[in-house]
Amino acid sequence: MSALAAKAGSETPPRMTYASRVVWTRRGVIAAIAVFFEIYGRTFADPNLFSPPSTIVAALFQKVFAEERIRDAIWITFMEVSVAYVMSVVFGLAAGLLVGWTRPGRHAVYPIILLLYSIPQVILLPLFVLIFGIGPAVKIAFGFTHGIFPIMVNVIAGMRNVSPLLLSGSRSLGASSIDVARHVYFPHMVPSLFAGLRLAMTLTLLGVILGELYVSTTGIGYYTKLFAERLDPAPLFALISVLAFMAILLNEVVRVAERKFTRWKR
Repeated sequence: MSALAAKAGSETPPRMTYASRVVWTRRGVIAAIAVFFEIYGRTFADPNLFSPPSTIVAALFQKVFAEERIRDAIWITFMEVSVAYVMSVVFGLAAGLLVGWTRPGRHAVYPIILLLYSIPQVILLPLFVLIFGIGPAVKIAFGFTHGIFPIMVNVIAGMRNVSPLLLSGSRSLGASSIDVARHVYFPHMVPSLFAGLRLAMTLTLLGVILGELYVSTTGIGYYTKLFAERLDPAPLFALISVLAFMAILLNEVVRVAERKFTRWKR
């Protein structure tokens, strides 16, 4: 028995083996892409338009993090995106619940929300400048309007998918409105909600960066435009890498929250 137990304990579970293969495959793909762009950047690319990854990493520490103004700009962008995203989540969830809770709201207000969501918001940027001026407020507001609509649309869509039989059955069993919201609406709404949260995070970041590109003298968007006009691709791609890391960080926060609120699915 002891020999069999030792043999069983020494064997690697199939799931762990598969997970390790996935991790190493992912690392291999990333390494292959980095090698490809390194060779392309050093051999074929115009140095005024493209830089290899090694040069980008060097510029990240020598030209980006070494400059106090750029470090401050990165922090300003992160705070603007965070504030705009939190506002989008709070107001988008509240508005989505308010509209999706009743049938008149779903049938009368939901089409209006879809209509507003379909408007390209970049054409409204001059209006935002007239209302909020040039400063952090216009970038936060522009990011907020980009992020709130995906959350509202997905929350309402999730509530519309609830079967009327579940609602009538729960009420016939004596469930209160709070019980119906917690045990019927919420489980059906969660998958759509987190899909909206992921999309809203990306669009909020896009809205803030657009505001910095056109109506700002600070932030990551402003410095990416500055480096692009100077034909200095190394710090430009370094700042793009910082934006990518920022998006990954916010997406990871959403993923952790999703795992916490969807334990029932596992």
